[in-house]
Amino acid sequence: MSSHKLKIGKLKGYVMKRIWIENRATINGWLSIGSAFVAEIMAEQGYDCLTIDMQHGVLGYESAVSMLQAMRASAVFPMIRVPWLSPDAIMSALDAGAYGIVCPMVNTRDDAERLVSYVKYPPAGLRSFGPTRAGLSNVQGYRERADEEIVCFAMIETRQALDALDDIVSVGGLDGIYVGPADLTISLFGSQFPPGFDRTEPEMIDAIRQICDQAHGHGKRAGLHCGTPEYAARAVEWGFDLVTVSNDVRLLSNAARSSLIQALDRINEASPSTSAMPSSY
Repeated sequence: MSSHKLKIGKLKGYVMKRIWIENRATINGWLSIGSAFVAEIMAEQGYDCLTIDMQHGVLGYESAVSMLQAMRASAVFPMIRVPWLSPDAIMSALDAGAYGIVCPMVNTRDDAERLVSYVKYPPAGLRSFGPTRAGLSNVQGYRERADEEIVCFAMIETRQALDALDDIVSVGGLDGIYVGPADLTISLFGSQFPPGFDRTEPEMIDAIRQICDQAHGHGKRAGLHCGTPEYAARAVEWGFDLVTVSNDVRLLSNAARSSLIQALDRINEASPSTSAMPSSY
C-alpha cells in the first residue's frame, strides 16, 4: 500500500471511496468532546475523516451540528457514530450533514438491512427526505448523489455479530464493517482480558483479522478503532481500509500530562530542593 498523503481542498462526498479506489487506507480522527472549536482544530490537522461520537461522546445533537459546521472549511470527510440502530438518530445525523454513519451493535443480517434502509432514500431504503443542513451545505444534487456517496459502517462488537458476520457483510448497500475491539473483547472473553483497544492477545488478533478478511471476501471495507499510531500502522498492514487513531480526549489528556511532567522535571532540575507542585491550595 502506498504511503499516506495529506490532502487539501474542498469537501467532496466521494472522497472516502476515491481514496479506497486508489488502494490507500483512510486515517480517521475521533471526536468525543462537544466543541466546535475542538472539531475545527482536529479538522485542520490533515485527517482523511473525522467521526463525531454521539454514542459515548459528551455531546448532543446541537453540538454535533456545530461541529459539522466547524469542520466544513477543511477537506475532512465528516462522519457520525450514532447512539444506536434507530431511524431517528441515523436520519437526523445525515440531515445534519454527516457523509458517513457508524452504527454500533449490529449483530444480525436483519440489523444490517435495517441500517442500510435508514441510510438510503427510496426505493433503496426508507430514509425520509428533508436534508435540512445537508442540502444547504453541499452543491446541488444532494438527493441524486446521497445514496452513492454516503458511507455506511456496521460495528462488529459481539460474539453474535462475529457468528453472523458472513450474513451481515453480504447485505447490499453496506459499505463496510467497523471493529469495536473493547466490546468485542468483553463479549468474547468476559473478564479474562481487560477491555480496551490495541489488542495483543493472539485470540483477539485472530478474531480481528478474521473480521477484516471476511469483509474483504464480500467486497466490503474494514475499519478498526486503534489507540496508538503504531497499532494503526499494524492494522493497515493486516489490510484494514480505515483506522481510527486515538481521540480528542486522549490526545488532550496525554499532551497535558506530558507537558506538566516535563515542566516539573525541569523545575526540579533547576531547584532540587523545590518540592513538587501541591495538588491543592
